[in-house]
Amino acid sequence: MADKNVDASMLLPVLKQIPIFSNLDEKLHREIIQHIVLMYYPVNYTVFKEKDEGDALYIVKKGTIQIYNEPKEEGDLPKNVAEINNGGFFGEMALISDQPRNASAKTLAESEVFILSKDDFKKLLDSNPTLAEQISAAVVARTNENDPSLQ
Repeated sequence: MADKNVDASMLLPVLKQIPIFSNLDEKLHREIIQHIVLMYYPVNYTVFKEKDEGDALYIVKKGTIQIYNEPKEEGDLPKNVAEINNGGFFGEMALISDQPRNASAKTLAESEVFILSKDDFKKLLDSNPTLAEQISAAVVARTNENDPSLQ
């Protein structure tokens, strides 16, 4: 179930922690928040599977999301990568990359999750050149940080 009433006071500090949004001013953060919807998920709900197309950024309002890698061989257990709790986020690289998901995500508890879809994010960039430039610069910086061969 989706809800368009999104809590800006809860989201503003989280957006500042997300590397691709961290250098934006509050006005741009508020524009992003206008494109975010709130979804309610039951316990054990699969948000997405490893190798799915990356189509959104997720921010946990309330609940716990397990990020894990699928078993490589029959009989293996899933490999836990992270647990994301209130105020945490995941899937942000899907907004700027066409790579498939590198892990699966499911709820460990009933969860309320804010979602920014890739389509809404692209519309936002198309209508806001300043935001597009700043996001692009942040992505380049992040890529350079994560790739030692570029340093």
